[in-house]
Amino acid sequence: MKNIRHTALAALRPLAAAAGLAGALGAAHAAGYPDQPITVVVPYSAGGGADNAARIIAQGMGEVAGQSVVIENKGGASGSIGAAFVARAKPDGYTVLYDASAFAINPVLRKLPYDAKKDFVPVSQAVSVPNILVAAPASAFNNLPDFIKAARAHPGKYTFASYGPGSLAQMAAELLKKDTSVDVVHVPYKGGAPAIVDVMGGQVDVYFANAASSLNYVSGGKLKALAVSSAKRMPELPDVATVGESGVKDFDVVEWNGFFLPAGADPEVVAKLQDLVQKALARPETRDKLAKLGLTPVGSSAADFARFVDAEQVRWAEVVKANNITVN
Repeated sequence: MKNIRHTALAALRPLAAAAGLAGALGAAHAAGYPDQPITVVVPYSAGGGADNAARIIAQGMGEVAGQSVVIENKGGASGSIGAAFVARAKPDGYTVLYDASAFAINPVLRKLPYDAKKDFVPVSQAVSVPNILVAAPASAFNNLPDFIKAARAHPGKYTFASYGPGSLAQMAAELLKKDTSVDVVHVPYKGGAPAIVDVMGGQVDVYFANAASSLNYVSGGKLKALAVSSAKRMPELPDVATVGESGVKDFDVVEWNGFFLPAGADPEVVAKLQDLVQKALARPETRDKLAKLGLTPVGSSAADFARFVDAEQVRWAEVVKANNITVN
């Protein structure tokens, strides 16, 4: 019996040593993080609102960390393709998801190849931003009441774009349809950039575009702003009324972007990435660039962001159910 016990203990010693070595290596990895380039996956097309914001913040993160922070676009299915890619990635802190409000909307609308609650660790909310209801410069609509009047007179004639089924752009338009009793046809795209191109060209009538992807076009006269989705007017567009001011009571829809890691990430790595995001957002250069796109820096803690994402999912689940919203 004594020999058996000694044999068992002897067999366990290499395992224990390996576990101790793995723990020591993990601690060393976390302590040195980041010591190699970070890839930030943006699950939307290049040139869209999330992509524009991510590139500004990534530049700041790289300068703070002294490491390259590279943006990789993996668009499609309202962000779920890129999110699924990150969910399967090694949770070492070097593959990061930069997602938008669709992260909280997708789980209540479609079957996903990942579990938004179980497969990700929220790190920090980066920014918040209103959407701008835009039309082509040559559009006959000069404001939201113009559009509503025309849509009521011609049910099913007019169209609205989105950057994908279930995106916040669609949710905002669906809410507008419900609150104003208009029939407008949804035209989904695989990203914000192609949606904007078609709105500019008049192929689609209106689009609740993320301000980060549309403000410069509005300022440059390439898009016409009909209203903004937030409860308050945008300082950058002081003459453009809110949807609420345009007669749609209590309308307040604001996009958000934030960073996530795959589940299983070392808590110390999560904390270090959170700190890196916060420091990047605190830089005057970063804040100035974001402000020019109508973006408000947030830089929340991982714990606060987790609570926020949970609340957003509850909110949009209620909206989807109340409005019988589905995706094909």
